Amino acid sequence: MKIYIRLIRLNQWAKNLLLFAPLFFAGHFTEVDLFINAVYGFVLFSLLASSIYIFNDYNDIEKDRLHPVKKNRPLASGEISIRSALMLALFLFVGSLSMAWLLNPVFFYILLTYGIINILYSLGMKNLSLLDIFIVSSGFVLRVYAGGVLTATPVSQWLFIMSFLLALFIAFAKRRDDVLIKLGTGVEIRTAVKGYNLEFISSSISILCGILVVTYLLYVTSPDVEMRFPDKPIYISALFVLLGILRYLQITLVDGKSGSPTRVFYTDRFIQIVLLLWVMFFVFLIYL
Repeated sequence: MKIYIRLIRLNQWAKNLLLFAPLFFAGHFTEVDLFINAVYGFVLFSLLASSIYIFNDYNDIEKDRLHPVKKNRPLASGEISIRSALMLALFLFVGSLSMAWLLNPVFFYILLTYGIINILYSLGMKNLSLLDIFIVSSGFVLRVYAGGVLTATPVSQWLFIMSFLLALFIAFAKRRDDVLIKLGTGVEIRTAVKGYNLEFISSSISILCGILVVTYLLYVTSPDVEMRFPDKPIYISALFVLLGILRYLQITLVDGKSGSPTRVFYTDRFIQIVLLLWVMFFVFLIYL
């Protein structure tokens, strides 16, 4: 059972919590029916994403065997047969899409779009520098959009923009780790790495870091937010955002440990505390 949990990358499901973002920021998180719809969407999105992870692991099996960490994945290590893995991937892909259609046809098309884009990514688009990062980041925007559709919640353009920028920032940080592995071992674990070097990635991360912070400041000081939260110091939340981004930047540029974003969020106490304080700040503003 543990092998299958690793195969479907259960730890990566945390990314799909973005489906709850529209409901949370709209102030309807306590409405049971809407919350249940978001939970259904979270599970189905996670199952389809897991099928894509398996398919991607199958396509990358040889390269993963050369990676210092990915070589321990179930397919790369030979712990599970290719046939069993692909059958599970097919079952998860078809099953999640079938249930999505029953839940909400629009959500079905969003999920199908995500699936098609990521299959194309696995089949070759991941080998194109820059495009690979933009495809990964688009998945986060689709998660937010799906959450809005399932809960009948209008999604702010700010939420779309910041989700995309944050995903780009994290994706570039991850590619930096790939470049470091290439420089350290001489092994090119991704074809797209040819289009990156440390100078370019570090510059891109710095640019995105600045844009992300400025965008968030523009959001918290925008007329729409001031009308919705009159006389409430929402701009204070920018402190948590700045701390979180700078800490991730530190992990990336100083520690050189940004290869697995989910591992960072699961293990780094500083980021966990900052994220919790940021969420609690909005809970206080919106729900209390």
